[in-house]
Amino acid sequence: MPFVNLLAMGSPNAGEGGASSMLSFLPLVLIFIVFWFMIIRPQKKQQDQRKTMISALKRGDQIITSGGLFATVKDVKGDRVVATIADGVKVEISKGSINGVVEVGE
Repeated sequence: MPFVNLLAMGSPNAGEGGASSMLSFLPLVLIFIVFWFMIIRPQKKQQDQRKTMISALKRGDQIITSGGLFATVKDVKGDRVVATIADGVKVEISKGSINGVVEVGE
């Protein structure tokens, strides 16, 4: 017996189009599926890539912050990074404000 028929048998209006009431939820389910594949899944993938990039920071990496500062990592401490932005100028940067690792040739 198809699943829709089983659901229709259990409804009080089984003889009066119970299956059509179940089919009315189909567009809502399809919208959720499209929403999942178009928005939630790519965003989660991007968050995972960012997390691996931040966890792989090491001494000597060139980074760019959300404020637009370019810096060179000198030390990684927990949730912070000690970096130099100029000769003799060291700053502590939160890992959350690091936008990316800059390739040396850029």
